[in-house]
Amino acid sequence: MKFTRWMVAAFALISMGTAADAQTKWENLFNGKNLRGWTKLNGEAEYRVEDGAIVGISKMNTPNTFLATKKQYGDFILEFEFKIDEGLNSGVQFRSLSDKDYQDGRVHGYQFEIDPSKRAWTGGIYDEARSGWRYSLADAASRKAFKPGEWNKARVEAIGSRIRTWVNGVPCANLLDDQTASGFIALQVHAIGDAKQEGKQVCWRNIRIATEGLEQEVYPETESAEEVNHLPNILSEKEKKEGWKLLWDGKTSDGWRGARLDKFPDKGWVMEDGILKVKKSDGRESANGGDIVTIKRYRNFMLKVDFRLTKGANSGVKYFVNTDLNKGGEGSSIGCEFQILDDLRHPDAKLGVKGNRRLGSLYDLIPAPEDKPYREGFNTALVIVKGNHVEHWLNGVKLLEYERNNQMWTALVNYSKYKVWPNFGNAEWGNILLQDHGDEVWYQNIKIKELP
Repeated sequence: MKFTRWMVAAFALISMGTAADAQTKWENLFNGKNLRGWTKLNGEAEYRVEDGAIVGISKMNTPNTFLATKKQYGDFILEFEFKIDEGLNSGVQFRSLSDKDYQDGRVHGYQFEIDPSKRAWTGGIYDEARSGWRYSLADAASRKAFKPGEWNKARVEAIGSRIRTWVNGVPCANLLDDQTASGFIALQVHAIGDAKQEGKQVCWRNIRIATEGLEQEVYPETESAEEVNHLPNILSEKEKKEGWKLLWDGKTSDGWRGARLDKFPDKGWVMEDGILKVKKSDGRESANGGDIVTIKRYRNFMLKVDFRLTKGANSGVKYFVNTDLNKGGEGSSIGCEFQILDDLRHPDAKLGVKGNRRLGSLYDLIPAPEDKPYREGFNTALVIVKGNHVEHWLNGVKLLEYERNNQMWTALVNYSKYKVWPNFGNAEWGNILLQDHGDEVWYQNIKIKELP
C-alpha cells in the first residue's frame, strides 16, 4: 500500500491525539483563595487561608482535626508542599473515611506522616485510627529528606494496592496494602497536650492530584525504599524474585503438622478468612491443640510472621526446634523463641530476668527493649539467622541480636530454664513452630527466605 501525503498527515494527527489523550491530567485541590471543596471533621482546630496556603492552627482540648476534600479518590498521584512548626505533628490523609458506624465518624485511613521530631518519620505511612504504622522509616536514609522550618515537597502514588511516597524527591515508602481502595484527602492538625504548643502552625500549598493518565507520570521503580508487603498471604513479584516463599498458604494445613503428631491437629487451631488462629483454652502450654511445626527444617533464613494478640494473650514463634526433645513431657517443644505476649496484661511479662519474657525477647534468655513499636492489630515479627548470628525485629525495628555456639551463649543458657537441655540453641537445622499457649492469637503472612 502506498502512503499519500494526506494519509501520512492524517496518521500523524491521530497519533498526536492519542498521545494527548494519554497525558496526565492534573487537578488543583486548593484554589489558593478559600476552602471551597473542603470540609472540617472531628476536631475544632482552625484552618484559614493566608498568602496562597492553607494554614492549620493547633488548639488545646480538641481531638485530631481534619480538613477533608468533599470528593473521594481511588487511584491517584498527589503532590503538595508543606511546612510545619517545630514541636507539632501532622499528616495528610488519603483513601480515608469518616463513617457514622466507625467510632462515631472518626476519620480513619492512610496518612502521609509529617514528623519534625527527632524520630524523623516524615514520608512514612500511618493508618489513622485503625492499624497504626504500616511503613515506618526506622532505618531509612529518607529520614534526612525533610527540611525543618522550610517548605517541603511531597508526593504520594496510590495505584491499586501499591502506595509509594517521596519527600523532596527522595523515595520514602513503598507499601503494598489493600485495606481501603478509595476515600478522601484530608489535612491534619494533630491534637496537643501542652499549652505551649497552642497556636503553632502547619501549612500546605500547591495541592494537586491526577487521576487519569497515571502511567505517564508514575516514577520508576527504585531500590532506595524497601518494599513492605501487607497483602494477606500473597507474595509480591519482587518477593518471588528474591526467593521468598509462603510457609502457610492462607487456606490449608499444607506444610504443617502437630509438634507431637504426624498430621495437623484435629482441634485447637482454625483457618478462616485468611487467618490461622490458635483457639482460646485454659492458658496452659500446649495442652489443647498443641504446637504446630513446619514439616521442613531450616538452617539460614529470614522468617516473617504477622501476628495479632487478643487481650492478655501468650504465644511464641520458635526456631531451631527439635520435636524429638520433650516429646512426651508437659509443655512446649524445645527451641529458641521469639516471644509473642501482651506485655500489659499477661503476668509473664514481669517474670524472668530483666524483662526477658516480654514481647520480642529471646524467651527467658535475652530481653527485648520495653519501648517497642507495638501496635493494636497485626504486627510483623522478623527473625534473621545467618550461621550463629541471630536477630529479632518487630515492625521494622531491630530489638536484639546474639551469637550462638560460644562460651557466652553457654553461660546464658545455663542461667535459664533451658539449662536441662544439652547443647540448647546450637542446632544447625530445625523446624519453625507456632505455639499453643491456651490463648487466642492470630497469624497470617507467614513467609520465609532461605539464605546461603
